[in-house]
Amino acid sequence: MPPEPPNNPKKGVREKSQLMSATEIDRTLMRLAHEILERHNGVEDVVFVGICRRGVPLAERLARKIADIEKVRPPVHTLDITFYRDDLSTVDLKPLVRQGPSAYSVENRNVVLVDDVLYTGRTTRAALDALLDHGRPRRVELCVLIDRGHRELPVQANYTGRTVQTADNEVIEVRLQEVDGEERIMVCERTA
Repeated sequence: MPPEPPNNPKKGVREKSQLMSATEIDRTLMRLAHEILERHNGVEDVVFVGICRRGVPLAERLARKIADIEKVRPPVHTLDITFYRDDLSTVDLKPLVRQGPSAYSVENRNVVLVDDVLYTGRTTRAALDALLDHGRPRRVELCVLIDRGHRELPVQANYTGRTVQTADNEVIEVRLQEVDGEERIMVCERTA
């Protein structure tokens, strides 16, 4: 009998191993929340900005964890970087433009930019460009769940859930309940 296909199969990608379970993701986010609180001595003037898609639910979760600890919930905003990407012509002929929430300002705020995976650094570069359309922050820090290396730009996370060494033909797939209907992180391999 052939094995069952994965819940979230992608063409040309084969699952190799599970990197993190739902429990491990939750524990990692709790640690990151504590690190952010320690560095900022609370959350006054801190705002979380999640990079679409999976950075947004991660930012929301971090804000909830901080609220549980501090009894104060930092604001969370969404950042769509679609038109700031340097590979826009190779992503899709008709990129999907998401209708975002009303405009927000990060003027003179400490911004924690949240994303799921740090890879080449190009997404972070695009996010920094997009963020400046919302004002001039006092400071911008980067929080990622997974850092998989292979940088093409000089970008480094201030807060990292886990650092994983990957091969060029490997892919890290973060699957979150809010986006994917399941909760785990997989190491996958390109087959095509």
